[in-house]
Amino acid sequence: MQAKDSNPPDGGYGWVVVVSAFMVMGLTVAVLKTFGLFFVEIQQHFDGLASTTSWITSVTIAIFHLGAPVASSLCARYTHRAVVITGGFLAFSGMALGYFGFNMVWMYVTTGFLQGLGISFSWTPAISIVSHYFSKKRALANAIASAGECVFAFTFGPFFQWLISQYGWKGALLIIGGIQLNICIGGALMRPLPSSCLLEAHHSETQTSPGKSASRTDKEDKSPIIHKTFNWMLLKRPEFVLYAIFGILAAMSFFVPPLFLVPFSYSLGIDESWTASLLSILAMVDFAGRLLCGWYANLHVTKTIHLLAMTITLISTSLMLLPLANNYVSLAIFTGLYGFFFGTTVAIHITVLAEVVGMPEFDSALGLFMLIRSSGGFVGPPLAGLIVDMAGDYRAGFYMAGATLILSAGFLVTLDQLQQRKERGRQTSTKPEKSTLSYLSLHLLKHK
Repeated sequence: MQAKDSNPPDGGYGWVVVVSAFMVMGLTVAVLKTFGLFFVEIQQHFDGLASTTSWITSVTIAIFHLGAPVASSLCARYTHRAVVITGGFLAFSGMALGYFGFNMVWMYVTTGFLQGLGISFSWTPAISIVSHYFSKKRALANAIASAGECVFAFTFGPFFQWLISQYGWKGALLIIGGIQLNICIGGALMRPLPSSCLLEAHHSETQTSPGKSASRTDKEDKSPIIHKTFNWMLLKRPEFVLYAIFGILAAMSFFVPPLFLVPFSYSLGIDESWTASLLSILAMVDFAGRLLCGWYANLHVTKTIHLLAMTITLISTSLMLLPLANNYVSLAIFTGLYGFFFGTTVAIHITVLAEVVGMPEFDSALGLFMLIRSSGGFVGPPLAGLIVDMAGDYRAGFYMAGATLILSAGFLVTLDQLQQRKERGRQTSTKPEKSTLSYLSLHLLKHK
């Protein structure tokens, strides 16, 4: 592909990539979010325990996170397009083979392992290539792409319920698998950027973004932008480690509120129909939060990491207030606040990761970040459940999530201070060089 045939970053064909990623987000994470509709159907069919049936979703989530480094490594070796298309076929295979439903182990392998691997191979490259296509508008582009998760989740709920009522849970799985084949179309539209555009984008980014030394910038500008190997050495960089710890603590909290929102609503005596509307409110305000925060971050009024620390603090505040609700109206208000600020966080946390590690290492960093963050997602819900059992009140789960988020914000502040300290050190070290150059210039002018 010739460079002249491609549009430069921050626009042009990049918006086609954003729309493609929007579709991929919806056909992967939104399907995972609404798979709970199959829970009772599968449990009754196999006459299994709730804990046994829940392992289907647990396996999917685990493989989704654990497969991220593999997906990133394949992107570095091949292309984002090829990996997304592969992910689409894997997701389809998982659902289509789940149609046969021989036994519970079969479901673990198909709708669990294959579906999780398909989601990982689709989601990871899709969110990654958007960051490659955009620099100044990266936050806005990521926010629009991630919003596909909210839009599709809002419509998939009633649609999947209708499919189950019309065709049974097996027929519904087969149809959903066919719908997920559209991931391949989204992947086919993700045209790789020519190296000249990547060099130009990286050169402008290293000139404008803080936190890069002059010597390191020169070295990176002369080296290939896309690394052909996965970079595990990121684990030795303090900035990445701090951000990874933030990711663990945030993941411990993010999976807790949706888990306890419905039972907490029931404990307040709220009717089931009104409780279901809380999930719709969550989806709508989440969507609004992503777009609004992406737009604001694109203005570059506030440093992105500062904005992320602010949204994390606001999520924590809303979770601390949510247990104070004593009726539907107050619960809906606090749920809306939580959903909105959650959306703002999701809109920019990938953008902050790109700023922390730089685009040359972004694919590797995204895979590692997802892998490390998975530990928080595994530990958070069981820990919150244990705290709820000990307290005998669902409110304890929300308090635990809010407190953990406050702790995670502390690591963001530490990361920001580390970056500022390094930047001040570089500015100080360059001053003598500038004065020496000025002296030499004056000396040469005198001799002339």
